[in-house]
Amino acid sequence: MINIKSKIIKLLKLTIRLCLIILNDIFIILPVKKDLVIFESFKGKDINDNPAAIYEEWINQHPKKKDLAYFAVKVSEYNDLKNKYPNVKMVRRFLPKWVWIMARANFWVFNSRTPNWWRKNKGTTYMQTWHGTPLKKLGIDIANVKMPGTNTDRYKERFVKEAHRWDYLIAPNQYSHQIFARAFDFNNKFLDIGYPRNDILYSGNNKDYINKLKYKLIGDNKSKIIMYAPTWRDDDYKTRGVYNFELPFSLEEFFNNVDDNAILIIRPHYLVKDSINISGYEDRVKIMAEEDISELYLISDLLITDYSSVMFDYANLKRPMLFFAYDLDHYEEELRGFYFNYKNDVPGPLVQISSEFYNKISEFNHYNKFNNYDEKFENFYKKFCSWESEDSSKKFVQIMRRISDGK
Repeated sequence: MINIKSKIIKLLKLTIRLCLIILNDIFIILPVKKDLVIFESFKGKDINDNPAAIYEEWINQHPKKKDLAYFAVKVSEYNDLKNKYPNVKMVRRFLPKWVWIMARANFWVFNSRTPNWWRKNKGTTYMQTWHGTPLKKLGIDIANVKMPGTNTDRYKERFVKEAHRWDYLIAPNQYSHQIFARAFDFNNKFLDIGYPRNDILYSGNNKDYINKLKYKLIGDNKSKIIMYAPTWRDDDYKTRGVYNFELPFSLEEFFNNVDDNAILIIRPHYLVKDSINISGYEDRVKIMAEEDISELYLISDLLITDYSSVMFDYANLKRPMLFFAYDLDHYEEELRGFYFNYKNDVPGPLVQISSEFYNKISEFNHYNKFNNYDEKFENFYKKFCSWESEDSSKKFVQIMRRISDGK
C-alpha cells in the first residue's frame, strides 16, 4: 500500500512538472513586462536575507511599482508568511500565477538555485545574490557529494548549468569573488558591492536603534546580551527529519560566570528549536529561531559560535566572538573541506573543553572583550568585511534601474 501511494505521489509530481514545462515553453516567448520583479529566498521558505533587503529598497525607490514586485513562497509557508509580512505581495511557487510572473519577469532576484527544468525568458535578467561568505567547499570544489538523489558528477553538472544562467552575482568580498568564480564556474558579471542584508549592521549600529530592538525582542535595554549560534549538525539525528540537539555547556555554570543582568539568546536551526531544554532558566534564556538574525546581531554584545558562517556577518559590528569547537576532533574530516585555516584564522578565542569555555565567558564578563585578539580581528575584518556598507541595497537597485532602462 505504501509503495502504491508513493508511486501515485511521484506520478502526480511528474505530471505537474510536465504541465509547468509546457506552460513555461508557451509563456517565455512573450515579451517581459518592464519592472516586473520576482524575489525568492531559500526556495520560498521565508522572506529574508539579501532578496528581502533588496525588495525593501526597490519598493522605497519605486513606490508606484509595488504592485509589480512579488516574493515567491512555498505553498506550505504562504499563510504563515502572509500573516508575518502582510504588506508584502506574495505568489505561491509552482502555481499558475507564479508561472505567468516567472515567465514575464523583468528580473529574478534569488539567493539560491532555481530548478534547471524552468527556462528563463531571454528578456529576463537573473540576479543571483547568494547567501553567505563561504566557509565550506561549494559547487565544483566539493570533492565528494553525499546528498541523496544525486552523485558528484551529476550535482556538479547541474550546479554549473544553473550558474551559467546567472547574469549577475553579488560578491561580499574579494575572497568570495575568487571562490565563486571557480566553484560556480561563473562567467558573467560580478557585483562587488557587499551583501544587502548587512546594510542594517551599519545603519542600525547606534544606541537608539539598538535600545529599541532590545525592548522589542527582550523587553528591556539594560541587559548584557550573549548569543549562541551553533552550526546545525545534520549527522546527529534520531530518524529521518528528527534531529537531536543538546547544549554543550551547563546553563548553571554559564550563569555563574556572568552578571545578573546577562541574557543568553540561543539561535538554533529551526529543525531542533523544540529540542532544547532550558528548564529553570526561562527568564534568562531566549530561544530565537525565527527572528531576523540581523536584529539579533545588533543587540548582542558577544557571539558564541563554532563552525558557522555567522562569524563573517557578525564581524561587521567589530564585536567579540568566542569559538566553542567542543567536537573539533569529530569535525577534522569536515574541516579539511574548509576554504581557510579555521584553527589559525578565527578572530577570537578557540576553546574545546567546558572549563576553557567558562573561563572565557568570565573574561568577557569582566572586560567586555578578549585580550590579544585585536590584530587578528582587524585582519579578519579587512579580508571579509571591507566591501560591506550601509549602501549595498541602494547600489544593487541602481544597477537594476540601469538594466531596466537599457543603459
